[in-house]
Amino acid sequence: MSSEEYFIRGKGSYVDDINLPRTMHMAVVRSPYARASIRSVKGGITASEVGAIIAAVGEGAAARSSSGPWGNMVPLPALASGYAAYEGQPIAAVVGEGKYEAEDLVESVELDLEAVTPVMDPLVSEKFPPIHPSTSSNVLSSFSVGQQFEPLDDRIVLEDTLSNARLSPNPMETRGALANFESGKLTLWASTQSVHSLKLGLVRSLNLPPESVRVIQADTGGGFGSKGGLYPEHVLVSYCAIKYKRPVKWVESRSEHLRSTNQGRGAFGRIKIWAARDGRVNAISADVLVDAGAYFAGLNAFSPRFIAFQLTGPYSIGRAFVTGKAVYTNKVPLGPYRGAGRPEASFFVERMMDLLADELKMDPAEVRLRNTSAESFSSPLGLQIEASRPFFETAVQRLGYRREITEPGTGLSFFVLVPAAEPGEGVRISVKRGRVSVWLGTVPHGQGHETFVKEVVAKELGVDQSLVTLERADTDNLAQGVGTWGSRSALVGGAALVDACRKLKAKATESVGTTAGKVEYSPSNLLSGEFDVESFFQNTGQVNSFGAVLARATVSGDRIRVTRCSGCYDVGRALNPEMIVSQAAGGAAQGIGQTLYESLTWDENGSLLTANLIDAGLPMANELPRFEAEIVENPSRMTHGARGMGESPTIGVPSALVRAIEILMKKRMRATPICPLVPNTNPSA
Repeated sequence: MSSEEYFIRGKGSYVDDINLPRTMHMAVVRSPYARASIRSVKGGITASEVGAIIAAVGEGAAARSSSGPWGNMVPLPALASGYAAYEGQPIAAVVGEGKYEAEDLVESVELDLEAVTPVMDPLVSEKFPPIHPSTSSNVLSSFSVGQQFEPLDDRIVLEDTLSNARLSPNPMETRGALANFESGKLTLWASTQSVHSLKLGLVRSLNLPPESVRVIQADTGGGFGSKGGLYPEHVLVSYCAIKYKRPVKWVESRSEHLRSTNQGRGAFGRIKIWAARDGRVNAISADVLVDAGAYFAGLNAFSPRFIAFQLTGPYSIGRAFVTGKAVYTNKVPLGPYRGAGRPEASFFVERMMDLLADELKMDPAEVRLRNTSAESFSSPLGLQIEASRPFFETAVQRLGYRREITEPGTGLSFFVLVPAAEPGEGVRISVKRGRVSVWLGTVPHGQGHETFVKEVVAKELGVDQSLVTLERADTDNLAQGVGTWGSRSALVGGAALVDACRKLKAKATESVGTTAGKVEYSPSNLLSGEFDVESFFQNTGQVNSFGAVLARATVSGDRIRVTRCSGCYDVGRALNPEMIVSQAAGGAAQGIGQTLYESLTWDENGSLLTANLIDAGLPMANELPRFEAEIVENPSRMTHGARGMGESPTIGVPSALVRAIEILMKKRMRATPICPLVPNTNPSA
């Protein structure tokens, strides 16, 4: 049964479907305040019992500030002690025989808290006393990228302030985990984007020997970045399993997800460009500010630097200097959300390209074209860019831009996708009894990895796809792996798979013997024996790719309707075109959601107003257009020629759609979402 049939027929085995004998259920007692002093906690499991801190693992985990490994980086505790720093922060845990009993036990825990005025606005956070007693300020991290330059005498100097509001990832399946401790070994089944990140996090946070921890991926109903790292609940459910010596399960409610799962975006940029009358941008400078939330979580400290690094986009701009800060606020920590810095950077530079086009009364596509290059180059911020002009000219033609621009309400964006290619990826292939089993470090959570795995293995080894199985991610069956985020699965996961297949072919060829001279590889030799290869494909350097999006919209009263959303994407070599189209549709839907509807809002006391999915502003199916994806194949230097693609639509759609609406409204648009029901967080708007 294929993975598609498996899920369509309801055969999936998600965390909540796994039922071990004698399973107990955990519930979490959370702070009702955004900021509070904890006077006492009576009942349940508290910080006095579990003093663990949450290890930063997964995407962006290696972030470090210039002030040293920790500096102002306050790690998130598994349970709050002394004070709570965001609404929804875990303060205690309770365990019951069933889910409802556990939820009832939450009420038995007595909290004595004193509410403290929270710091909610990142634009003024630095001016307030630190939210953490151990720090000297509310600045989590600060960076500068590029080199300062003398002000230019260009005739056109433009400056603007832009922002993307915080979003909740909201995958269909919320977070969940089931822990069991037996014979000295902890086994965790989780809804996750990386079994290896979870294992590393548990080893560090609970101070366990690596050989005593096993993490298995349950079927995972979406993640979009939110399930790549370690959370307090992973540590707590594991601790409870060890303590009670029984399986313990925890599954997040939707309201918990909105309050307690890492959120995305939350970035502000003050951008300035110097340009000539012919449309050439000669320099760009910027100040980037990121709303990091209440604790260091890896990516939130690194985010301003990653945004800054990309601020020249796909354009050949000779001078650039960007400063960036991540500041603490009394909100759940910022984490990866599909794109994770790439959409923010693209929005900042693309909005300035449109502003320049309006200033010059020039076609926005022409302004962009004049800033592309016919040759590869390295930006002054360190971004490696291949020749961008050929792709942009192709995209303009393939998207029918010249025809569409004659109609009002058409927007265009051009961007570069920087995938998370480093450090590479792990893979294992085992052949036994005529079947090929594959374990891959990039784990699926809705993308259909099984499809490209079967196709790559079939092509490389010459075996029928029906004999190939992508096995469930399991740290006991694959020693080294990274995870799925940053458009890396087909790129480095696929490259690792090709590398392992070729090693397997060599093994199978050697096993035949060479007494008769050179022996050619034969699939029958492979399938008739037993072979096992595990390797880690080490990637070095950037493997970037281009994309462009064309969006059309209409406005009637206060109602905006998207009538077209088309993307042109350089995927290197298309491993499976149908998968690319589906990724484009899903990402474009999220890009539309960010642009028109989605955000999280709090009142002045720090209470989350976004209490459910309706409030969160997810777009309905009947509000979305038919999506189109034009595929351009410009093979990369990787062995299989692929490039990243999964995040491309979330990078390109917001800029193109905001431009389309800006034209219709005849008003400069500086922030997402543009929905009038969402307060404008931009002070210069």
